[in-house]
Amino acid sequence: MGERDHCCSTHLIDGDGTFNITGIDSFMKEVKLSECGLSYAVVAIMGPQSSGKSTLLNHLFGTNFREMDAFKGRSQTTKGIWMAHCVGIEPCTIVMDLEGTDGRERGEDDTAFEKQSALFALAVSDIVLINMWCHDIGREQAANKPLLKTVFQVMMRLFSPRKTTLMFVIRDKTRTPLENLEPVLREDIQKIWDSVPKPQAHKETPLSEFFNVEVVALSSFEEKEEHFKEQVANLRQRFFQSIAPGGLAGDRRGVVPASGFSFSAQQIWKVIKENKDLDLPAHKVMVATVRCEEIANEKFSSFIANEEWRQLEETVQSHPVPGFGRKLTSILEVCLSEYDVEATYFDEGVRSSKRKQLEDKLLQLVQPAYQFMLGHIRSGTFDRFKEAFQNSLTEGKGFAVAARDCTEYSMSQFDEASADVDIDQANWDSSRVRDKLRRDIDAHIEEVRAAKLSELTTMYETKLNEALSGPVEALLDGASDDTWPAIRKLLRRETETAVRGFSNALSGFEMDEVTKEKMLLRLEDHARGVVEAKAKEEAGRVVIRMKDRFSTLFSHDSDSMPRVWTGKEDIRAITKTARSASLKLLSVMAAVRLDDNADSIENTLALALIDPKSGAAANRGISIDALASSSWEEVVPSSKTLLTPVQCKSLWRQFKVETEYTVSQAIAAQEASKRSNNWLPPPWAIVALVVLGFNEFMTLLRNPLYLGVIFVAFLLMKALWVQLDISGEFRNGALPGILSISTKFLPTVMNLLRKLAEEGQSPGNANPQRNPPVPAKTVTSNDNGGLSSSASSEITSSENGTEYSSPAPRQKVQ
Repeated sequence: MGERDHCCSTHLIDGDGTFNITGIDSFMKEVKLSECGLSYAVVAIMGPQSSGKSTLLNHLFGTNFREMDAFKGRSQTTKGIWMAHCVGIEPCTIVMDLEGTDGRERGEDDTAFEKQSALFALAVSDIVLINMWCHDIGREQAANKPLLKTVFQVMMRLFSPRKTTLMFVIRDKTRTPLENLEPVLREDIQKIWDSVPKPQAHKETPLSEFFNVEVVALSSFEEKEEHFKEQVANLRQRFFQSIAPGGLAGDRRGVVPASGFSFSAQQIWKVIKENKDLDLPAHKVMVATVRCEEIANEKFSSFIANEEWRQLEETVQSHPVPGFGRKLTSILEVCLSEYDVEATYFDEGVRSSKRKQLEDKLLQLVQPAYQFMLGHIRSGTFDRFKEAFQNSLTEGKGFAVAARDCTEYSMSQFDEASADVDIDQANWDSSRVRDKLRRDIDAHIEEVRAAKLSELTTMYETKLNEALSGPVEALLDGASDDTWPAIRKLLRRETETAVRGFSNALSGFEMDEVTKEKMLLRLEDHARGVVEAKAKEEAGRVVIRMKDRFSTLFSHDSDSMPRVWTGKEDIRAITKTARSASLKLLSVMAAVRLDDNADSIENTLALALIDPKSGAAANRGISIDALASSSWEEVVPSSKTLLTPVQCKSLWRQFKVETEYTVSQAIAAQEASKRSNNWLPPPWAIVALVVLGFNEFMTLLRNPLYLGVIFVAFLLMKALWVQLDISGEFRNGALPGILSISTKFLPTVMNLLRKLAEEGQSPGNANPQRNPPVPAKTVTSNDNGGLSSSASSEITSSENGTEYSSPAPRQKVQ
């Protein structure tokens, strides 16, 4: 039989009624009673003091209870209640030896403890042995009658008592056959049962409802020891499989599982000591509640200490665990199965309730790990979605299609992964995490969508900037009547191209038509904004542009050649033409004309600035200045105005001031040119010379030698004139010319005489060397005219294709 094949006993309740908690716990561990479940039996024996109860138990069950020494006289041997393990009997059988009744040692207190111990025996035992003398059967004042009364009376204190087998052991059997003794005994028992007061509910309840009555007889141990032992051996066989159907306690009910026996016994004795009625069904539930809770706590603690669970919990906090749901389900199933095994014999309602509580505690413990795992799955799925979505867009798939396909695939991946994480014992819903993943995916799609739309918008806006800025600047620079029509045509062509490409690009986003139209309108507005911004930028530099145009037209002729002021040019007409062209530029820059609406800004400026007299004549009687306003009447809205009338007037004044110097320099250069090229005296002087010099003329005709001398003198003067460059010297002014000539006159004369002397010394030369021609001096027109412009520009007209370029800083004229 293994480790239980030896006797083990303990003093369960001492003579003072103190329950030995430590002793019964040690007893249960040594006997391993907790492992028996419901497969165990409890046998108790009661009877008069010194009736051989302990001797019977020792021979019947192989126990080692203390026996009375007959040589020392009859006295109390067993005090309180002792408990021992039966040797060699299956199932596991526990025997309790109760203190004998009617003992002189307790005196008057005998009845109280007798009832308490009897009630305890009936509450915890499956089989109760009642030891009685054979000679008491049939006697009215027999010793067994008070004992039977006690048993039946205390039984009434048990609510719904368990069914107990009462085995009457007749000791020191005489020659009277048992068949004759048993009816008499059963009759006495029935009389005692009928005489005991019973509750109303059990008035008519038969004895067999509460007790199975068995009767056995044994010979005298002292007189027929061998025969006694033989009978006891036969009786012992009846205790094998005593709880099986048909056994001595085969129809027992309300059994407490073995693991709760210790606690149950403690609580029963506590209630009995407090002299309360003992509700066995409620007690059974209470024992089941306490014991199942203890088992649940043990299993919960063992689960926390489980190495596999601890490793799983630690790992899942940092990264996902493959097969998480399967592993955790297995660990939980083992824990709950162990609980089921240990609590299987307790009250079903209590057992199920405590199991549910244990399961809830375990699930509460593992839920953070489950949430960690779902978090890993969500983040991993989200990362894979972003990568797949980016790859789809890179491959050229439409945005909406790529978003839809990647979202569906990612959500199906999450569903599969979350299903693998599910725990069989829990009915957890991962919908919240799934919704969070979907929100993250939608937010990412919206973020990428906004970025892509912004990128597309920026790309087409950049294209429009490049396509419009340069041409618009060139068209505004070459201001003419066709400037704004050309800009409108350019704007319309480039806008249509950009809108068409942008619309095709937006088709992949599958957006609603209203949103798409808004974005296309914003692109068109941007195109108009580019033109308006460029126009505003050029309007800010209008004075510079006007000066460049004026300088170009004023300083160059129709062939774009630098103009030389010879005195034949009409400076007034040239100035008016150049200013008119500059005014044309000002009128073009005055307002944005992207709408095909006619205006009279140019006429207004021309009448007010170029020909104010004719404008005044046309508006005779009206003294209001046409430019004394902050807006143009034809320009609506006012935001299209680049230069207000007042600003135009101010800019024109500034322009005229800054160009007047150029005109004055041209006039000065023309006058100087006239002076340098006109050496004849006035006509009246010529007439006076003819009239007054007639006599001298006639003298020369009469003396031709004078004529030769005059001719030689003329040649000398001409040579000095050329050598001294008198005309060039006087161009800088009279006083500087005189000073310069006075310093050069003597050296020049000496040089001329030296050359004549050299010519005279070589008369025999066949090919006399001629004097080299005197090189003509170059005259810088800028010295007097100031004809160069401070800036150069190029103006191209879309209609006539004429180009104007400004002259070099210094133009030389031979």
